[in-house]
Amino acid sequence: MDRRTFITSGLAGAGLVLSSTAAFGRTKDPVPSYLKEYDGLWQSDPHKAALAWFNNAKFGLFMHYGLYSILGRGEWVQFREKIPVLEYEKLTARFTAKAFDADFITDLALEAGMKYVNLTSKHHEGFCLFDTGHGNWNSVAVAGRDLCGELAEQCHKKGLGCFFYYSLLADWHNPYFYPRKFNPIARPDYKTKPAQYKFEKDEDFQKYLDDAVGHIRTLLTNYGSVAGIWIDPLMGYYGRPGLFPMADIYAGIRARQPQCLISAKQGITGTEDFASPEPSGRSLTDTIRKRYGDAAAEIAAKAWAANKAKHNEICDSLPPDVWGYIKVDDGKHKSADQVMAMLETANDMDANLLLNTGPLPDGSIHPEDVTTLREVGKRLRNRRG
Repeated sequence: MDRRTFITSGLAGAGLVLSSTAAFGRTKDPVPSYLKEYDGLWQSDPHKAALAWFNNAKFGLFMHYGLYSILGRGEWVQFREKIPVLEYEKLTARFTAKAFDADFITDLALEAGMKYVNLTSKHHEGFCLFDTGHGNWNSVAVAGRDLCGELAEQCHKKGLGCFFYYSLLADWHNPYFYPRKFNPIARPDYKTKPAQYKFEKDEDFQKYLDDAVGHIRTLLTNYGSVAGIWIDPLMGYYGRPGLFPMADIYAGIRARQPQCLISAKQGITGTEDFASPEPSGRSLTDTIRKRYGDAAAEIAAKAWAANKAKHNEICDSLPPDVWGYIKVDDGKHKSADQVMAMLETANDMDANLLLNTGPLPDGSIHPEDVTTLREVGKRLRNRRG
């Protein structure tokens, strides 16, 4: 069996790739609450309705929350500090998410003038904030909390778009993700290979894809209308591009929920619905060329050229230069003045602003960020008169 055959057969087995969009029965489905103003377009073309909504959304809330939040040293702490897998797993005993309040979060987003919320359903640590249906590497098994489900419920209730960030292109916990020798971000730089890491040959990667594609299917099946799947990290793709059947994954997402938008930073295939570069808004093509060569850079450049002409999104963070919570940055978060300037910059670039907060270890929103977002919302309302 060749590589494409075993990968795509795995996708079909996971139930993500469907034969046609007709299987979704889109004309009979009620319009999602966040698209209620686009009901007419929704009935004829859910995808176009979602794009029209996104082009007018302007402002969204990003949230990086996971086991890493407990340590208060950022979302890359396992990687940067080379924390052993078994040691990192002990963080589950301290993960309660007791103050994660989806009702408060969505109210805050609305008060700030935001139209959508994007939660890290799974970051590179591999820990999921939803019910995966098996295993104990998820918030339901550990804390009895389906955080994605709680957020989705509140978003649907209040007319906010619900996006799920998903780290498809890196996973430091799954036994069958590819090894560090292919890409320096694939695994932490452990002196000794952990016994949990079992990838030996390309065919082993199918076991990772079965899990990952199954996760995406769960997100698109159990939580109502999903506004978008936000895929990361781009560099993980270029370590072994042949292992990721992105066109098939995209087709599966769109078949299951036609309105669900897709982003993967600057883009991989160029068929993403929008690009979402980090604050500079610049292409990563030169970095990709330096790391992975001209062939990879050509793929990246074509994707960027195809996507940058669209209405896109700039992602930035209230904490300085990071995404997950860092304790030493308390007192240094961005002000309302800075956020207003960021909104102006994004608008000048014909882009939305996806503004990140890193919840505290207990899941509560950092009080500095609460103050800033409320002030931003007040200024936006005053501006509208």
